[in-house]
Amino acid sequence: MRFETIATQGYIDLGKQNHAISMPIYATTAYSFDSVEHAVNLFDLKVEGDIYSRLTNPSNEMIEKRIAALEGGIGALAVSSGQAAILISILNIAKSGDEIITSDKIYGGTYNLFAKTFKQMGINVKFINSDNIEDYEKEINDKTKCIYTESVGNPSIKVADIENLAKLAHKYSIPLIVDNTVPTPYLCRPIEFGADIIIHSTTKYLSGHGNAMGGIIVDSGKFNWEKTDKFSMFTTPDESYHGIIYTKEFKNAAFIAKARAHLIRDLGCCQSPFNAYLTMLGLETLHVRMDRHCENALKLAKHLQNHPHINFVKYPYLENSPDYTLAKKYLPKGVSSLLGFGVDGNGTKFIEALKLFIHATNLGDVRSIITYPAGTTHRQLSDEQKLKAGITNDYMRASVGLENIEDIIEDIDNAIKAARK
Repeated sequence: MRFETIATQGYIDLGKQNHAISMPIYATTAYSFDSVEHAVNLFDLKVEGDIYSRLTNPSNEMIEKRIAALEGGIGALAVSSGQAAILISILNIAKSGDEIITSDKIYGGTYNLFAKTFKQMGINVKFINSDNIEDYEKEINDKTKCIYTESVGNPSIKVADIENLAKLAHKYSIPLIVDNTVPTPYLCRPIEFGADIIIHSTTKYLSGHGNAMGGIIVDSGKFNWEKTDKFSMFTTPDESYHGIIYTKEFKNAAFIAKARAHLIRDLGCCQSPFNAYLTMLGLETLHVRMDRHCENALKLAKHLQNHPHINFVKYPYLENSPDYTLAKKYLPKGVSSLLGFGVDGNGTKFIEALKLFIHATNLGDVRSIITYPAGTTHRQLSDEQKLKAGITNDYMRASVGLENIEDIIEDIDNAIKAARK
């Protein structure tokens, strides 16, 4: 099946759902066992099946299969939020004393997780203030466990050079982890360019309606964990599961199997089956929504580009964007709804004058949302860190919704006038 068909009907088994055409919500915490032997085999990971909804749930399994297929992966793990997806994906391969490498232009919440919380755990994160692959390579050493990037940065709107980052990572036998939240697999498929692990905040475009927190980790199944001794957690016995060796038992699905069996078991940041249901509703219209998101965002970006009272516009599909070539390579259908711009005038007046745009910190909603990163998502950062992330005091992040584009433009224009009074 092609993308749109998978998004709409992928992995639906009407017979197993009492012929319900919409995915059921399995509102249960536990599952009965066929026998004592069946229970033992489940707990020893010898057979597939449900034990407890912290680990697996049929509603969660449905979105895991569908999103894995949309990304071109072999398996996925649904978790409670995008932040949980980042946490689990890193802790699955890194421990105290290890290092990871990323850009300093990543999402503010991720930056804080990496710079503060991981530091407390003994995991060192090196932030690169450059787009040059050579600058990433200079920081790789024997302790490096992965390179982490965002396919389209939030709120920097930078496009990652996924293919070359993947080549660099594989040169040193480490995986490339890509946050693909902003473009979704409809616009960008990082695994096709060499990425190994994909994460999403399903809270955003995949669910699309601002009503369901969630995250997901997708395993490409292509990284060879046995190639180096850096990843002994997959190749040596796990005593908490009677000495199971993940690469031996689960082959190329070792990463996602360990993430579920070990980390979700111990940390408990599981997906709600009700939120999985809401996410499934969003997936069914993903391709239709993303086309309109891209169309509206590009029209607004072109309008703002020619506006006399806009200091700058960041949108990779503008031909004067430094990321235009990368955007055309990695995002041939469009570059999503996120754009940044600088307002010439009073930023507070600008935001408070908006009537259609909602002032909030979410993105990927069907509704248009405006965010002031310096005062919200990046407020915890120092002034120096904000500047390195491209966050200036006039910077506005817009998540362009599905409303009529003329209304969107009119709302922005009126707010610009108010900002200059």
